[in-house]
Amino acid sequence: MGVNSITLVGRAGRDPEVRYFESGSMVANLTMAVNRRSNNDEPDWFNLEIWGKQAQVAADYVRKGSLLGIIGSFKLDRWTDRASGEERTKPVIRVDRLELLGSKRDAETGGFGGGAPSDEEVPF
Repeated sequence: MGVNSITLVGRAGRDPEVRYFESGSMVANLTMAVNRRSNNDEPDWFNLEIWGKQAQVAADYVRKGSLLGIIGSFKLDRWTDRASGEERTKPVIRVDRLELLGSKRDAETGGFGGGAPSDEEVPF
C-alpha cells in the first residue's frame, strides 16, 4: 500500500494562470512559497495544479501573497521539448483541497493585512 499525500501552508508566488477547456473543465496553475523552520533559509517553491471548482476559487480569490493551505499529491509531469527533442520533467502538486487562510482584509490589501509586509510575512 502506498501513500502520496502532501500538506503545505505558504503564500502564493504569483496570481493563478487559468485555462479553460472545451469540455467545460478548467485548471489553475500557480507557485507557492513555503518557509522552512529557520527564517534564515530560503523558502521552498512548489508548482500547484488545481482543477474544477477549486480552480474557480483560486481564480476568483487567490492573488500573489495570499496565505494558502493545500492538501494534494505529488506528480511528475513529463514531456518532450520541441526545440531540443529532450525529455523534460517538472514536479507538480495536484491540489485536492484548497484553503484560503488569510482574512478578508488580507485579500483586499494584497494578502498581507495592510501596510508594508514584514520580513516574517513574506517568504519570497
